[in-house]
Amino acid sequence: MENRHGLAVDVETTLATGTAEREAAESMVQRTVTQGCTLGADKNYDVAEFVQAMRDKGVTPHVAQKKVGSAIDGRTTRHAGYAVSIKKRKLVEEIFGWAKTIGGLRKARFIGLAKVRAQTVFTLAAYNLTRMATISGWRLSSA
Repeated sequence: MENRHGLAVDVETTLATGTAEREAAESMVQRTVTQGCTLGADKNYDVAEFVQAMRDKGVTPHVAQKKVGSAIDGRTTRHAGYAVSIKKRKLVEEIFGWAKTIGGLRKARFIGLAKVRAQTVFTLAAYNLTRMATISGWRLSSA
């Protein structure tokens, strides 16, 4: 998700494993994010290997810190942008909520990872179109 307008930028659908989220994030960073960007994430991503991999790619990891044993240090947390990213990263939950309730992703409708990936991409494309309509004023509220 990009922080300015709340649009979904990239999506990766994987089989569930203990590290699938971090691996998917690394894959999306590889193909979507440019050097100098920041990446907001929750505490699950506060692992030394992931943080170092992001730094090696030139991406600043704005990951929520664990209370004990955090891989995020003062290099990241001392900047004002870190506090902004920590607040903004929660907005991605709006995308997940919309995708589950309106977009039908609460339960996969298809069998096979390729078909579920397609369903996910189409759902997030629909979300982005809906969001862009709201941002630009095409959709006016009925109130």
